[in-house]
Amino acid sequence: MKMFRVLVLAVAVLCLGTSFAFASDAADAGAKSSGGLIALGAGLAIGIAALGGALGQGRAVTAALEGIARNPGASGKVLVPMILGLALIESLVIYALIIAFGLSSKV
Repeated sequence: MKMFRVLVLAVAVLCLGTSFAFASDAADAGAKSSGGLIALGAGLAIGIAALGGALGQGRAVTAALEGIARNPGASGKVLVPMILGLALIESLVIYALIIAFGLSSKV
């Protein structure tokens, strides 16, 4: 239930916080009608990727720390794969950022 509350709060902040980014002049609104949708897509891509990456990293660290707590002798064997996994999870978020920059350059 707590995870659902966090998800709802994150979506609400994302939806309410991005409204300032889409403010434009009346003359500019007619020239680029699809620019707002592209920017919305880019913003949603970053928000969802960051949320998914944060949840994935949290679960990975939790599992690694629980494994180390149960078997302290395995900390050396768990630490390196955990850091490698965190780097790969973070790279997916960075890929989403690059795609969002690519979308927003088309505006």
